[in-house]
Amino acid sequence: MNPPEAISTLIVDDSKAIRLIIGRILRELGFTTNEASNGREALEALGSMTVPRVIMVDWNMPEMNGLEFVRAVRQNSTLAGTRLIMITSENEIGRVQEALDAGADEYIMKPFSREMIQEKLAVLEVPIPKEIGA
Repeated sequence: MNPPEAISTLIVDDSKAIRLIIGRILRELGFTTNEASNGREALEALGSMTVPRVIMVDWNMPEMNGLEFVRAVRQNSTLAGTRLIMITSENEIGRVQEALDAGADEYIMKPFSREMIQEKLAVLEVPIPKEIGA
C-alpha cells in the first residue's frame, strides 16, 4: 500500500510560538507545514509553494492582517479550494461574522487545543493524513 499523499498547510501568525504549536499539531496529524509571519509574507510564499489544502491565519498581524489576507486569497481562483481557518483572540460575534463574510471557512478562538483543530478540519471535510494511513 502506498503512503497517503502529503497534504500541505500554511500557518500565518506573527507569533513564532503560536506557529510552532499549530505546526506541531498539524505535523502530528500528518500534514506538511509551511509558515509565514504576516499576510504579505504568506501571499509571497503562496506564489512558490504547492497550493495548500488548509491555511490557518491569525487576525492581528503587522504588514497585512488576517482579514486582508483572507480577502486577497479569496480573489485568487487558484486558491478557491483552499480552506481558511482564522485562529485568533478576536471573540466578538461581529468580528467572527466579519471574518466569515470575508471568506474564512471556520473560526477558532485562542486559546485552542489539538481537538479543536481536528474538529474544525472534520467540519471542513479535510482528511487527516494520519487517519488515512492508519
